[in-house]
Amino acid sequence: MAAAAWGFMPVRNVARLFVPAMPMVRAEDVHKRYGRLEVLKGLHLEVAAGEVLCIIGTCGSGKSTLLRCINHLERIDGGRLYVDGELMGYREGGDCIYEIRQRDLCRQRAGVGMVFERSNLFPHLTVLENVIEAPVHVKHEPKAAAIEHARALLKRVGLLDRLDAYPGRLSGGQQQRVAIARALAMRPKLMLFDEPTSALDPEVAGEVLSVMRGLAHEGMTMIVATHEMAFVRDVGDEVVFMDGGVIVESGNPRDVLLHPQHERTKAFLQVGASLADGSRSGPC
Repeated sequence: MAAAAWGFMPVRNVARLFVPAMPMVRAEDVHKRYGRLEVLKGLHLEVAAGEVLCIIGTCGSGKSTLLRCINHLERIDGGRLYVDGELMGYREGGDCIYEIRQRDLCRQRAGVGMVFERSNLFPHLTVLENVIEAPVHVKHEPKAAAIEHARALLKRVGLLDRLDAYPGRLSGGQQQRVAIARALAMRPKLMLFDEPTSALDPEVAGEVLSVMRGLAHEGMTMIVATHEMAFVRDVGDEVVFMDGGVIVESGNPRDVLLHPQHERTKAFLQVGASLADGSRSGPC
């Protein structure tokens, strides 16, 4: 059964039947600076378990930085970021926060999968070896169990026949599907996608988006930075438009994309292709 392969609840809307004690992701007044440049300016955000949040905006708007902060690949300079109720990368002591130990950070990150614009697969490892690397060496799963799970994941993304191939022998779309399988191999509770199709041509991008649609349908909590407006419209539960490190507008995807209220949102969407043909919007 597919649910066993993914490792999470198989019906997306089951999460809606329950009122969770807390959101899966909560950002409170999050700031991030690079020197004098402030790239996140006091963001507030909540994502419920089982929800698909899409983030749109031009390059430099802060989308990628926000995702990297959620996974603590970037340290925040102010505020709090929680995943499943746990402060990411820090522990609280009174009014202050302190960085946690590396092994505790690794444990936190194990619950958050991330797929980047480039697949970042290990070129010297086969597809199967890439997928089992983290479960075996980070989570210390038995190799046989990791291989069984990896085969199920590769079958789900349509690449079981390429498990002995090296990344250099795969297309860009195939590499990204392997990257998704690799992230899922850790059985995450949250998946972050940072422009996973921006380097792919539309036909190949469709293969990756199909896998992501399946994840959404099966109940995975997802935050997706993307320019794929058809995906945002059809799959997203909520969309936020970012510009200059702030959230300018948010809401139901169809409402925001078809009837934006803010002039900056309107200008961004007008730059992109027509929503009617399902193409990408906004240069990056």
